[in-house]
Amino acid sequence: MRSNRWTEERAGEWSRSVGWLVGCNFTPSTAANQLEMWQQATYDPATIGRELHWASEIGMNVVRVYLHDLLWSEREPNFLDRVSEVLDLAAEVGIQALPVLFDGVWNPAPALGPQPAPVPGRHNSVWVQGPGAEILHDPSAWPRLEAYVHAVLERFGSDDRIIAWDLFNEPDQVDRNTLAAGSRSTKAAAMTNLVGAVFDWARDAHPTQPLTVGLWEYDDDGRPVGNAINDLILERSDIISFHCYEPRERLNSVIDALSQHQRPLLCTEWLARTAGSTVDLLEVFGDRKVGAINWGLVDGRTQTRFPWRSWWEQVDENEPWFHELFHRNGTPYDRDETDLFRRLTRRTRK
Repeated sequence: MRSNRWTEERAGEWSRSVGWLVGCNFTPSTAANQLEMWQQATYDPATIGRELHWASEIGMNVVRVYLHDLLWSEREPNFLDRVSEVLDLAAEVGIQALPVLFDGVWNPAPALGPQPAPVPGRHNSVWVQGPGAEILHDPSAWPRLEAYVHAVLERFGSDDRIIAWDLFNEPDQVDRNTLAAGSRSTKAAAMTNLVGAVFDWARDAHPTQPLTVGLWEYDDDGRPVGNAINDLILERSDIISFHCYEPRERLNSVIDALSQHQRPLLCTEWLARTAGSTVDLLEVFGDRKVGAINWGLVDGRTQTRFPWRSWWEQVDENEPWFHELFHRNGTPYDRDETDLFRRLTRRTRK
């Protein structure tokens, strides 16, 4: 197994150089998934630029953005040029990017071309996994994935518009919307092998930015659930990234447990208001010196203002927003929340 993992000292130097990272998972309001964001037919730089400006105005300095392997392996025209343009749009307003290369959540059968219309009222109803289940369970097809990783990191692996690389989002997540990928244990076994390979491929490109894969499941004490994929993530990530959509006490327990690894911490998903993960938790991240990247910015075609349970039950159109901070016209959902972002980011960066 190749490693070349950053030392704790190098990771600490990186953390001191970047300061407190605050941002959001960003998909423009006009895109329902990763493919709509990047495909030439639906790429919308005007909306992307406008909404990144709103993020900057409330003190955000990083956005987590999802790429997709099909955009490279099936030769979507000028895909990497569009990535570069978005990096420019972000840099113009003082924001760096945390690209996500692969994703294990939602629809396991992605396809380029026109995407289905979002299901009314359903959270992230069109989001797709990458790679799809067919490729995941066929290692003979993985050289296409390796070529994609090398192409992206060879172009952007020393680019100061990128803060770090998030190699894989929740690789072993449960496929709630289909049984096509088989049991979770089968998926987790395949994903463990693939995530290890992705770390190897990324290291081979010698990026100057740190590599990470996020943790998302914890035991009662806040420690990552003990399994092969979490062990691999903790052994190979340069910085420790994690997801936590839970209230203050639980969030602090997770931070306490992960702090024992003596590496910078970056929460790459949080904010689920009706689950108890509320905007005031930004105070916890600031006090604990943990980076904070909440889910969502502008209400749009992802429909993630609706909760996860909208997949299996109808929800009230007027119930409190789950994710997101802005209406499409740039008006904050709750001005007190966006004021808190401004106040805490100003205070921490003085």
